[in-house]
Amino acid sequence: MIRFGLRLSLAGGREAATRLLIIAAAVALGVGMLLATVAGMNAVGAQNQRYGWLNTATVPASSPEASASQLWWLLREDYYHGRSIGRVDIAVAGPDAPVPPGIEHLPGPGEYYVSPALGELLRATPAAELGDRFPGHEIGTIGPAALPSPDSLLIVVGRTPAELEPLGARKVPQIMTLSPSDCSSGCRIGINQAGMTLVLSIVAAALLFPVLIFIGTATRLAATRREQRFAAMRLVGATPRQISLISAVESTLAASVGAAVGFGLFFAARPALAGIPFTGEPFFAGDLSLSIVDVLAIALGIPLGAVGAAWLALRRVQISPLGVSRRVTPKPPRVWRLIPLAAGLAELTYFIGRRPPTTNGQITAYLSGFVLIMVGLVVAGPWLTMVGARLLAGRASRPAALIAGRRLADNPQAGFRSVSGLIVALFVTSVATGTITTFVANRGAPRTDSVAATSLSKEFRPEEGLPVPTADQIPAGLSTIPGVRSVTLVRANPVDRPPVEVLSKPANSVSAAYRDWWPGVITCAELDRLAVFGSCPAGAQVAAVPDDLIGMRAFDLTSDTYVWGAADMAPEEVDRQPIRSVVVNTTSRAAFEQARTMLIDAFPQGRFPASTGEWESNSRRQMNQFQQLANVIMLASLPIAGCSLAVSVAGGLSDRKRPFSMLRLTGMQLRTLRGVVALETVVPLLLVAVVAIGMGFLAAHLFLRAQLHYTLLAPGGSFYLMVGGGLAVSLGIVALTLPLLRRITGPETARNE
Repeated sequence: MIRFGLRLSLAGGREAATRLLIIAAAVALGVGMLLATVAGMNAVGAQNQRYGWLNTATVPASSPEASASQLWWLLREDYYHGRSIGRVDIAVAGPDAPVPPGIEHLPGPGEYYVSPALGELLRATPAAELGDRFPGHEIGTIGPAALPSPDSLLIVVGRTPAELEPLGARKVPQIMTLSPSDCSSGCRIGINQAGMTLVLSIVAAALLFPVLIFIGTATRLAATRREQRFAAMRLVGATPRQISLISAVESTLAASVGAAVGFGLFFAARPALAGIPFTGEPFFAGDLSLSIVDVLAIALGIPLGAVGAAWLALRRVQISPLGVSRRVTPKPPRVWRLIPLAAGLAELTYFIGRRPPTTNGQITAYLSGFVLIMVGLVVAGPWLTMVGARLLAGRASRPAALIAGRRLADNPQAGFRSVSGLIVALFVTSVATGTITTFVANRGAPRTDSVAATSLSKEFRPEEGLPVPTADQIPAGLSTIPGVRSVTLVRANPVDRPPVEVLSKPANSVSAAYRDWWPGVITCAELDRLAVFGSCPAGAQVAAVPDDLIGMRAFDLTSDTYVWGAADMAPEEVDRQPIRSVVVNTTSRAAFEQARTMLIDAFPQGRFPASTGEWESNSRRQMNQFQQLANVIMLASLPIAGCSLAVSVAGGLSDRKRPFSMLRLTGMQLRTLRGVVALETVVPLLLVAVVAIGMGFLAAHLFLRAQLHYTLLAPGGSFYLMVGGGLAVSLGIVALTLPLLRRITGPETARNE
């Protein structure tokens, strides 16, 4: 029977060859996407493992503090043109001090190792802007074993214990090797692997769902003729097991070829996939690896899934050879199908004003609501299609609309099935786009030309134990750098604690209350002279300001007319207060970086100077990456769904070619038949698109209200252009099948077979 099944599959004519080719293409897409997702999860783990050594000082020492084999360790974050630079200053405290990975030996005072990317940057950048921050000279390159990414900017600087101890360095007995995901002591650097795995799992589900629909649609191609052929075999003596074996041979053959092609697609695309920085940094190509278990699970699981799909597609023949001829109108879907959708929306609505206090609680609450809505959309799809079809039939004024509406209303499950692959993609994309658009708009990410991006500050917070400089210790050369517009000293507010009403405010409204109290003060005359940092209220002489002169202004849609709260003190008292920060405003990136280098050299203690825009760049970058993933889901899913539609339309034409040819013989024009086919496709497609996008925006609004107290803002025109373009491509793919009508509905098809 296996040989007979192979013969039917390979020598069954154009119809069988087309079906094999389409199933193999669908499986290849599914396998390639699944491999990319699994490899991406493995890459996150590999990248996270190489972050481990950077968290060395955050792990409690496992050996006595007095051990001779110790190392002074200080990790800080620097920036250059918005790019993060990891700087590790070390000093030997014993004869057997541990050596970090990626370097041959510990650097001595005045020596340093750099990552390849930072080495290139140092050679291409004027020393006054970057190189002068690092004392000494380069003695080697940090190897890949210590680099989270090929683009990582890292430096290991050798110092003396006397230099590092005043800077807040710690003694460490060993280099950490634990992944940040497994660090129970609060690792500062690394990836939330569980969160990224969750994101990738959602991406995989959103991508694979339309592929699985494609496979199922391809399996049902020419289902009517195959069912009749298999039913005839049953009538002449074939057993259900033999029929199952024949159909399994065809599906296994196509799935095996598709799986092999899918592996080839993955390995061909792996270098390009490695360059996608969805964790913030690109991967090494080798990080996108597959274990033996991964390979076997996918290589064996996909063909088995295809066999299962074939068995389900032909299950009526398994019951009885006469079951094929017993074709009755399916029962219409009931309104209960809306229950899961309503439950998901109700769950997200419930948490407005009841946000769970923990991150895990929030993930559980919101994710379960989103999953319920996605499941609800799929379950409710046939009912929604039936409602749309009945409206179409009830308002039809032409034969094409009437026939299409009646056919969809009689079997809405089949009409929805062909477009159901779109629903998850459009929902996920709408949620991501709505959430990210609203978040960015409310947080007011500073532009590259805004004062939040062109000014940097070096802060001296007494609560952090840092020495506070005097005015004459501020480098005089700061104001002489070409491109430096102003150098401003922010003094400490004598009222060193917020008013009671600030402390008693709920968490979501503290920022508004802080507009009237900040830890720094500056005279209104100085604010007026600077012009770009806001102004005082009418009649005030001193303003309460944040250390960086930006504060929450960066999150309130930056405005040059920002008004700070008044401070209750005289202007002459301001200069008597300790310095809280130095704020440098610049007109060029070169001046910005030169000023940063000068401040780092003058005040090496504590956090390095940076702009508000740089501190916020990581969250904005991650938001952009999530948006790109959402765009990938939509741009990949729409063409796949279009292919599913095309296959479904072609299969429907093949199954109905005799009734259509009879209609042509009775005088119906070909354009009317094309209108029927087009409407049967367009109505479910547009209905699914509108409902999925609407539910996505509604779910995003409920999430934003519950988590951030924001109101959903409409996304930009690019989102609608992408959706419209994707739907147009899907409809264009379907339009390519319509010329088949002329060929398969000729008079010769109407004869009795």
